[in-house]
Amino acid sequence: MISVIEQRIVVKFHVKLGKTSTETYNLLKEVYGHECLSRARVFEWFKRFQDGREDVEDDSRPGRPSTSKTDDNIETIGNLIRSDRRLSIRAIGETVGIDKECVWQIVERQVMDSPPRQCAGSFRIVCQEVSSQVQHPSVRPSALFAGSCTVRLLSVS
Repeated sequence: MISVIEQRIVVKFHVKLGKTSTETYNLLKEVYGHECLSRARVFEWFKRFQDGREDVEDDSRPGRPSTSKTDDNIETIGNLIRSDRRLSIRAIGETVGIDKECVWQIVERQVMDSPPRQCAGSFRIVCQEVSSQVQHPSVRPSALFAGSCTVRLLSVS
């Protein structure tokens, strides 16, 4: 996906040029297509920049920071999967001591997206469903597999 920060910089530039928020949104839609910020977000950031804001980064938010998606946990989960390809998401969660949904998100986002190591060969992660699958458009795929999934590494030639 196109960087949100990049689009905010464009909005800031248009504010300095004296464009309207509607013109800015239409130009963003034309350039970025379906990856464009929503109309509400464009108008929100346009107003912030008009009011004198200079920073395009998000403000820090109060609350507890995420403690389960740390670099150590990501590496531990990746090593567990590489060492025993038949481990279930639930077993990995119990081993590492974090929730199975967090394990699934780490496997889905970090481990699957990481490039394979050349010394160990090329691998990909395949999630094989154990129970019957429920097809429904409002159900996320990760919710279908979170409790009944076995992560297997298959060699890719």
